[in-house]
Amino acid sequence: MRQRPPQVQPLRLNARPDRRMLGPVNRCPLLTALLAAGVGASLTLLAPPRALANPFEDFPVQAALLRQELSEKVLPYWYDRCVDWQRGGFLLSDDAAKPAPPATQKMLVSQARMVWGFAHAHLKGYRDPQRDYLRAARQGYQFLLERFRDRDLGGYYWRTDLDGQPLNDRKYLYGQAFVVYALVEYHRASEDPAALRHAMDLYRVIQERCHDRRHDGWGEHHTRDWELLTEQDPRIEVERAGLKSANAHLHWMEALAELFDATQDRDVRKSLLEALRLNQRYFYPKNPAKSCFHRQPNWAPVADPRSAGLSYGHNVEFAWLMVRAEEVLGRRPSWSHFDAILEHALKCGTDHERGGLYNRGVGDEPASDTDKIWWVQSEWLAALTDGLKRKENPAYRTALAKLLGFLRAHQILEADGIWLESVTADGQPKSTAKAHQWKANYHDLRAVVKFIETFGQPASR
Repeated sequence: MRQRPPQVQPLRLNARPDRRMLGPVNRCPLLTALLAAGVGASLTLLAPPRALANPFEDFPVQAALLRQELSEKVLPYWYDRCVDWQRGGFLLSDDAAKPAPPATQKMLVSQARMVWGFAHAHLKGYRDPQRDYLRAARQGYQFLLERFRDRDLGGYYWRTDLDGQPLNDRKYLYGQAFVVYALVEYHRASEDPAALRHAMDLYRVIQERCHDRRHDGWGEHHTRDWELLTEQDPRIEVERAGLKSANAHLHWMEALAELFDATQDRDVRKSLLEALRLNQRYFYPKNPAKSCFHRQPNWAPVADPRSAGLSYGHNVEFAWLMVRAEEVLGRRPSWSHFDAILEHALKCGTDHERGGLYNRGVGDEPASDTDKIWWVQSEWLAALTDGLKRKENPAYRTALAKLLGFLRAHQILEADGIWLESVTADGQPKSTAKAHQWKANYHDLRAVVKFIETFGQPASR
């Protein structure tokens, strides 16, 4: 018989909290800081179940709690708060500790991620009699096609106003990748063949306009008519013009893997193999200390100090997405490469005392940026889950349990299950943002669903 999840007692952020309630896990800086800021009782963090000596090591129990939270709080939050039923797409602006200014724009990446998130929830069996998650995905999908898509020159604009009028009509590989990713997932959830055709259309445009036939890889920043931009300017909001980035090539590989899985198209397979090879060699090598943010168009190193260092979050995200791509391709997964990346993260980027993964570092040195960003914790959760799904590993198990404990004590809000954007190493809030143009229902939703399906009971479909 499956063990029933223990009763969870929430810690209310009252004006004068009962300090007897704050055990070792919960006597956290987030509580103190938010109380000092005068935040009301609507903000709450979950106390760990008291019936277990170390409750976060009981992954089936944690999976049950996360599944309940996802069904009853997280997905309803994104549906009730962010869907723009009047104009289409999604409105993303919310903060846990202060009033957030109203959304004034819509950005391609977050709009596509929201489509993916609602489609993924529906596909994975999450249902709500009062909320139609597939409908939410559908209206976002239609907004992408009707407002962001360039019907004349192909591709999707970077930003629009709330009604969908283009504000920045440039086309960046990073944004196009998430459109492909969203279209494929919406196709899977809705069984609408048109969505997959749109994904293939966009893939062909990217291959024609962005692919570097001389050096391999893809150019990243383009004007509306697909002229490659090589000089940085304020309108470029992601990565650096004139360089090839680990970030964009990672997410293009991610999109290609799902597109190939859905189509089995030979050209897509060839592109996926290329993206996988380039990422493994240049951006996320078997020696993770040599990971980097950027390369020159010919793959030479970049000497600019602004490109120095590595991202632990992107490294571990690549590790599990690499294995996913190889499985889709029918190849033997590179588990030794996967383990090398996670072991480097454990060595240099992990907070072994409090739990969680730091933001950035350089080589094999200790982390240089010890903030804990929500998406980095999400990818750490996903990577550790996949590592343990493959085989038992005490170091991974300990890191995963401590990560869950840190998230519960410092970053996940009990009221709605949303993760605060960032906290310091010891849990002091840096950004209490819950939703904005770069924070949607993608990283944490994906990781939580993966954890639930690995250690717990999937949603009924």
